[in-house]
Amino acid sequence: MKIDEIENGIVLDHIKAGNGMKVYEALRLNKLECQVAIIQNAKSEKQGVKDIIKINSLIDINLDVLGYMDSDITVNIIQNGRAEKKAVALPKKIVNVVKCTNPRCISNAEDIDYEFELTDTKGTYRCIYCETKANRL
Repeated sequence: MKIDEIENGIVLDHIKAGNGMKVYEALRLNKLECQVAIIQNAKSEKQGVKDIIKINSLIDINLDVLGYMDSDITVNIIQNGRAEKKAVALPKKIVNVVKCTNPRCISNAEDIDYEFELTDTKGTYRCIYCETKANRL
């Protein structure tokens, strides 16, 4: 299989195998009008197998979403054939990435943002309004 090089665009690399579609959906890449390639189960010396997403356009990527989903993902921004790597990390706070699962939470009753804060080094996020633990994507 051959997927062409990108002159200007973004490559999301080191996605855990099987999570490429989850990343695609979380970033709403289906709304883009440019080419997007999802490569699943690519061979990797570091991970064994991995998923990769290639976007043939320079767009804004929500690094908080990527950090929340998998802080091992590498973002490669490619401009004029030159790549700049960006590492993602667990964000301290995520807004409107996931919904609170507590039906009695004010965020589900009012028209306000869903906000979660990182509460430990293991990646646990809790709603700032009711402290319900966020479900991982």
